[in-house]
Amino acid sequence: MVRSIESRRSWIVATVALTVLTISYGAPLVTVVALKPIASEFGTSRSGPSLAVSLTYIGSGLGGILMGWMSGHLGIRRVVIGCGIMLATGLVVASFGGLWSLYLCNLLLVGLLGAAGMFSPIMAYVTRWFDQHRGSAVALVSSGQYMAGALWPLVLQFAVGTIGWRNTMLLYGLLAVGTIVPLAAAFFCMPPEEGRSLQAASVKGETAALSALGLPSNLVLGLLMLAIFCCCLTMAMPLSHMVAFCSDIGIGPAHGAAMLSTQLAIGFVAQQMWGWLADRLGGLATVLCASVSMAVAMIGFLLTQNEIGLFSVSVVFGMGFGGLIPGYILAVRELFPAHEASWRIPAVMFPGALGMAAGGWLAGTMYDQFGFYAPAFAAGIAFNLLNMAAIVPLVVRERAQPALAR
Repeated sequence: MVRSIESRRSWIVATVALTVLTISYGAPLVTVVALKPIASEFGTSRSGPSLAVSLTYIGSGLGGILMGWMSGHLGIRRVVIGCGIMLATGLVVASFGGLWSLYLCNLLLVGLLGAAGMFSPIMAYVTRWFDQHRGSAVALVSSGQYMAGALWPLVLQFAVGTIGWRNTMLLYGLLAVGTIVPLAAAFFCMPPEEGRSLQAASVKGETAALSALGLPSNLVLGLLMLAIFCCCLTMAMPLSHMVAFCSDIGIGPAHGAAMLSTQLAIGFVAQQMWGWLADRLGGLATVLCASVSMAVAMIGFLLTQNEIGLFSVSVVFGMGFGGLIPGYILAVRELFPAHEASWRIPAVMFPGALGMAAGGWLAGTMYDQFGFYAPAFAAGIAFNLLNMAAIVPLVVRERAQPALAR
């Protein structure tokens, strides 16, 4: 019997990784919460500061592939420390500048050189610590985004209203560098040797690398990239515009921020459930089930505009998107060799970041065009259906043949 590589240390590393992601994902939320004050100060439409958030996602997604490669050569510790410093620097510099400074800092420092070294490289790193409960570990760590959304909007809303968005952004930058850097230095060490269990998985994975699910591996990778772009575009619309959307229909900013926190808090709880299911159903099936749930919630946003109804829909929305990201990460580990995780996971996450960027920007642009959010949410539903169209054939093929070893 092959001994598992999992240990108490594995879960400590996973918990620290969750903490680092929770802090790093709070960086773009400063702009999200302060969307209207920033637009008012700079004399621009809401699509102006929305573009800054989108540029963060573009930069982080594009840089994630490079940072994944660098972490394989320099080690995750050095990459996260360097990126943590860059992320904090971007927030501090942006807090003193104008709109173009906000754009450049979010794209280059907060995104390309900052957040890029957080999610995808850390997720690939954490998977190397687990072989029996990988889905649960991935769900825990990847929920840093939702932990950030549950924790930071209310805090940031209070701070923006009290000391202004510039001071809030400055203080958050100092918080980021004061936590991410020491945590990475103390806890991110070399993962355990993988032993015979992962060596056997690697042998099987070499076959999968040439032909995944009976299809060319790059075709399967391409379908995953298309699917995650579409679902993340849909996901970003309510997440980026919930506070502004609520204020438009007579719900105060504090309640709108609470609704955003509800979505992401439920997403965190649901993600743990999805992780448990993913260890049993597999990554692809998890993505499909979560996508269906999110489509139902988006329809709810179109049909409901009272506060109680929107809180209820927010719960369903959080339940849905909570399974998407861990599902994709686990699917990559199931379909491709373990040694390719450091670049395949960032490659799949990159179009997801583009989708998050496109969704926030598209919703702002469509609002500016139509004066309300219903057309944007309808477009989100259409992209969600396209996501399911890309995933369903892969799920069908997976069910038609023996499951690949993880």
